[in-house]
Amino acid sequence: MNIQFKKGVLNLCVLVLLDKQDRYGYELVQKISDQISISEGSVYPLLRRLTKEGYFTTYLQESTEGPPRKYYRLTDLGRTYLHEQLKEWNSFTYGVNTLIEESVKND
Repeated sequence: MNIQFKKGVLNLCVLVLLDKQDRYGYELVQKISDQISISEGSVYPLLRRLTKEGYFTTYLQESTEGPPRKYYRLTDLGRTYLHEQLKEWNSFTYGVNTLIEESVKND
């Protein structure tokens, strides 16, 4: 898949996954990788940036499978940002899909 497509949508994928429940980094990577082929290293810088911008808070939780895990939780600001991003995504994909459908009809 085109790397630019992935980079553009990774932000939204992380926000959507954290909307319903807190998750730790590797869990996010796994959930996204189930649908889109990504490298683990692409998610952690994004998590740091979005946390710094106030969209997430973090906390440590003990794990039975090793060291404590850092969990990410969506803040109210993050939830607002998610809804803005969803509106933009829906508008963008509608426009792209319209162009594709018009092109396919004319073939």
